[in-house]
Amino acid sequence: MKVSIVTPSFNQARYLERTILSVLEQDYPEIEYFVMDGGSTDGSRAIIEKYADKLAGWVSEKDSGQTDAINKGFARATGGILAWLNSDDTYNPGAISSAVKFLAENPQVGLVYAETDLIDEDDRVIGRFPAAQTNYVRLRRGYVHIPQQAAFWRAELWKQVGPLDPSFYFAMDYDLWVRLARITELRYLPGQVWANFRLHASGKTIAADDRCWPEMLRVHYRDGGSFFAPIVAKYYVRKLVAPLINWNRQRKMKKF
Repeated sequence: MKVSIVTPSFNQARYLERTILSVLEQDYPEIEYFVMDGGSTDGSRAIIEKYADKLAGWVSEKDSGQTDAINKGFARATGGILAWLNSDDTYNPGAISSAVKFLAENPQVGLVYAETDLIDEDDRVIGRFPAAQTNYVRLRRGYVHIPQQAAFWRAELWKQVGPLDPSFYFAMDYDLWVRLARITELRYLPGQVWANFRLHASGKTIAADDRCWPEMLRVHYRDGGSFFAPIVAKYYVRKLVAPLINWNRQRKMKKF
């Protein structure tokens, strides 16, 4: 089964080649890979052109942001399994073949995900994403636990719930997980580390983390959620401790 991977990118030349190679060096033979660049000015285009003959397609043009770039990539995709990998993150060897094997053996599962390490600017492991088994009810309560970097889902389901909502800057993946969880089983594979989530000073997770939870609440209220739901309480607690969380992330990066 063909797997379609989309990498959205904008001014991530420092990390982009590592991302591209982590896809191209996978051992799975049927990969359709798109790189959708938003008109970078830092040399990213030259890196993409270096690997252009190995890509199913690419662009380097102004877009409306990350969500727009991902949607444009998936609009071109013809694979039976989909995923996106941001331009500062990487796959580990064998990740795609492991995901395909699991989905082939478990037709009732629509989305599969595994572990993701947290890495710094120099690829050193500084932690582990808190992945865990989740479902529609837990997602609606704010227990996400799905590392986007290590998530793969069936294209037939994307046709039912996609595309991503372009109004989301940060929580577009959470919104997608909620939509998918309404109609299919999600499965977590503990112990298998499929990807690496890079934390760095210019990354969205550090630079704009305060925008994630308000967007998650938008999903909650859109779907008829109550003000008294656990996710609302988590939002206000998170708002109070956010400075400490960001300080701890910065500390981890400086430690290494």
